[in-house]
Amino acid sequence: QAQLVESGGGLVETGGSLRLACAPAGGPFSNYAMAWFRQGPGKEREFLGGINGRGDKIRYSDRYEDRITISRDNARMYLEISNLKPEDTAVYYCAADGHSSYPQVLSRDYDNWGQGTRVTVSS
Repeated sequence: QAQLVESGGGLVETGGSLRLACAPAGGPFSNYAMAWFRQGPGKEREFLGGINGRGDKIRYSDRYEDRITISRDNARMYLEISNLKPEDTAVYYCAADGHSSYPQVLSRDYDNWGQGTRVTVSS
């Protein structure tokens, strides 16, 4: 199983942008569908978007597709978020699915998770 490590979180001002990265700490990675989720204070974990193993198929949540970009290379998966708002404050997680070739929306479909990276957007 791939072990995942997120990075790039921090404090950002409203309207700013951020780029998060997710790197495997061990195990296979290139064949896994990957995804980004987030969990805000008092909220459920929600799907932001995902990308297939080859990196040529991307699935975005309708709510955020105008502000996020997901990509991957041989080493990492990335999430770029623009026009950040205070409601984007959350812990951002990356996840890997060793069973599907296309990213799934439900968190229960993912069996590998990182510890998360916290993003705080100041108003």
